[in-house]
This record gives sequence, structure tokens and C-alpha cells, in this order.
Amino acid sequence: MTDAADLTARLIRCPSVTPEEGGALVLLAEMLGKAGFDVHRVDRNGTPNLFARWGAKGVRTFGFNGHTDVVPPGDLGSWSHPPFGGHVEDGIIWGRGATDMKSGVAAFTAAAIDFVTLTPPDGAVILTITGDEEGASKDGTPALLDWMTEQGERMDVCVVGEPSNPDQMGEMMKIGRRGSVTFHITATGIQGHAAYPHRANNPLHALTRYLNELIAAPLDQGTDHFDPTGLQITTIDCGNPASNVIPETATAVVNIRFNDLHSGASLIHDLTARADKLSAETGVALKIAADISGEAFLTEPGPFVDLVRDVVTAECGRQPVLSTSGGTSDARYIKDHCPVVEFGLVGHFMHQVDERVPENQVRQLKDIYQRILERYFA
Repeated sequence: MTDAADLTARLIRCPSVTPEEGGALVLLAEMLGKAGFDVHRVDRNGTPNLFARWGAKGVRTFGFNGHTDVVPPGDLGSWSHPPFGGHVEDGIIWGRGATDMKSGVAAFTAAAIDFVTLTPPDGAVILTITGDEEGASKDGTPALLDWMTEQGERMDVCVVGEPSNPDQMGEMMKIGRRGSVTFHITATGIQGHAAYPHRANNPLHALTRYLNELIAAPLDQGTDHFDPTGLQITTIDCGNPASNVIPETATAVVNIRFNDLHSGASLIHDLTARADKLSAETGVALKIAADISGEAFLTEPGPFVDLVRDVVTAECGRQPVLSTSGGTSDARYIKDHCPVVEFGLVGHFMHQVDERVPENQVRQLKDIYQRILERYFA
């Protein structure tokens, strides 16, 4: 049997801070190849990715997705154990990636290897593992999906192994995610002396009015599976060191996490129209630049969602809430390829100093993934 906890510790010892591969994908490729998987490195623009398939093409196929890259550890002196030491003590695995998400990758890799070895299915199992989820991710999972299309590879359904539980195993699984769009707003007026405002046009006055209008009322009240859309002003600046000078320009950044009542394009259209209207009223030029990092999506409850939920309930003794909360994940790319859900560990220590995970939790996650495979191919 493949020990997912031991594999987690071995992966942690690979210093794979984005964009470095650190040996993690090499380790997984070797293990999967020995287990009979057809393994390919799918690197794009220097970004490391791994594709592995057991079974033939064109048959019923179950997929897993995850990442081995991690965020930087920060101040090494703040750690109780070296962040890339994979230290194990009193049933706890310590190190960067212990929670997010080398443990998830280890769990589904171990589950897939043992499943195809012990009970070879009438179908195929695909693993897509990227080294670029914590970074820009443009050449991570999207590169894997592009390569799969070129090669005629396809998953029928997919589980992403990101941490999904708030406090206890089995509390929550993700069946969708909110979208995210960031707006960079630049207001340009006329510089002048603060004592003679009639000779200037203060961009801060127009900008703050614009921002106040954005937060004056909620964008919506939420939907059956999504919370209300959230809008947050994250910075306002004009770079003005002088108290007696009206600045020429001012900037602000706004992030919107939106539900399925909106799209990135519809929000860009709305905020741009508001800016144009205020520009005409004030004479201050408000310009909008926007970056969409993901669209809202939902995997509708049905046989696939029910299968995963039923297995989690049986293994954990509690029925998980079907949630769309949290930030973005690589599920935002996979949803265009096949139905996708997310289920993984408790996420308490993600990105923290002294990131760690209980060994028994990783082994339990492996058992859940293996049971999901057994049920899917039954």
C-alpha cells in the first residue's frame, strides 16, 4: 500500500517555490511510471506540469487535479522546523505545502496507484499536476488542458484536491467558485494650489465620489448557491507629499468577488459606464483597467456531486455543505473541460509559518479518494 503521509513528507522536502519544480514532479513521475501510468511532462514557457494516465483513451475517465508549487516560506527563523525538512513528529507533518497542497497531491496519487493496482478499473484515471498554481497560473493547468485537447485526452469528471474544510474533515466540499475581477481606476484632474481650488479640478473628489457610489448599495442579494457579490476597495493613493497642493492624478484599486448573476465582462461594462457618467459631470477623466482572474461557475448537484458527497459522509460521519465560498482555484479552468468539485483537507495552516498537517488526516483523505474511485467505476 502507498502511504500518502510518507509521500507528503517526501514532497515537502522538494523546495518547489513557484516557479521552481524542486524535484516534486520528478518524484511523482517516477512513482506513477512504476505503477503503469503513461506519464508526460507538459512544460510551457518554463512552467513545470505533469500529466499521467492509467488506462486507454476514449473510455470512461476520472480525473484528479492539484499543484506541487508552494508560496515562499518567509523568515526561516520563525519556523519551528525547517520549512522544506518534511519533519514528522507526534503524528504531525511540518513544512511548506503540508496543507496547501502537497498533502492533497500525495493523497490522490497514492489512492490512484493503489486503486489501479488492486482493482484495475474498466476505464481510465488521469492525474493533472501543475507547478504553477500559486503564481500567475497561465502556463499551469491551462497548459495541461490545452495539451490534453491536442492529444485527444479528456476527463469525464474531476476532483481538485485543494483544502476545502474549515475546521473538521467532511464539513464542506466546493461545487463552484465566485468569479474575481480587479479594477485599477485612474482619475486625472488639474493640479493647483489648495488655496485656489477654482483654478484646479481635484481628482480625489471625483474618485472618492465614484467609490462611495460603488459601495452605497449591494450589487445583489446572492443566489441559491452563492453569497451576495462582494466589493472591496483595497487601496487609494495620489502620491502627493504636499498638503497645500491639489494633485493631478489619483488612483484606486477595487476587487469584486462575484456570483453567477454577473460575469467579468458585465461588471467591467457597469463600472466603466459609471466612470464615464461621472467624468462627464465633473470634468475629471476616470479611466478603468480591469483584470479578470476567474469567472463564477457552478457544478450543478447531480450524480457526480452526490457520489462525492456520499463517500465523504460515509468516511467522515458528517454530510458536507455544498459551498461556493473562498477564493479562486484551478477549478476555474477545469470547469470548461468537465464537471469539477473540490474536496481536500482542513485548511487551517495554509500559507502560514509552521504550516503542518496530521498524518491521519492525509491518510483519511487518501481513503476518501480511493473510495470515490471505487464507487465511480463500480
